Amino acid sequence: MIRFILNVLWLIFGSGLVLALVYGFAALICFLLIVTIPFGIAALRLANYALWPFGRTLITRPTSGVAHDVGNVIWAIVAGWWLALTHIVQGIALCLTIIGIPFGIANFKLVPAAFWPLGKEIVEIDDQMPVWTTPRVNPA
Repeated sequence: MIRFILNVLWLIFGSGLVLALVYGFAALICFLLIVTIPFGIAALRLANYALWPFGRTLITRPTSGVAHDVGNVIWAIVAGWWLALTHIVQGIALCLTIIGIPFGIANFKLVPAAFWPLGKEIVEIDDQMPVWTTPRVNPA
């Protein structure tokens, strides 16, 4: 229930909706340029994660290979570094107030996703899973 409340507050006050719309617009541009469709898919994944970050995490897909790594290097050079820097600055600014700390942490969770998004998958965090273990993927 706490995650749901935090997600709703993030959506309204923590810039979740704005981030999702910006990442969605970037995905639309990538889809229009045809060659950048893989980056558009990554931008949609970022929009999805930015819209509802609490209770979810990113894991590396076991099938991701060299093509994802090459794409991630291109992404990091072109857009990833400034997107990650933006999330860091916004996270620090939000952590300056007690109420903004959870939203700052959510921005810090978006940093690796914004910097290196290809070959990642969004998964739900299992409530029974200890914090120090690797997230499990539900085979649904």
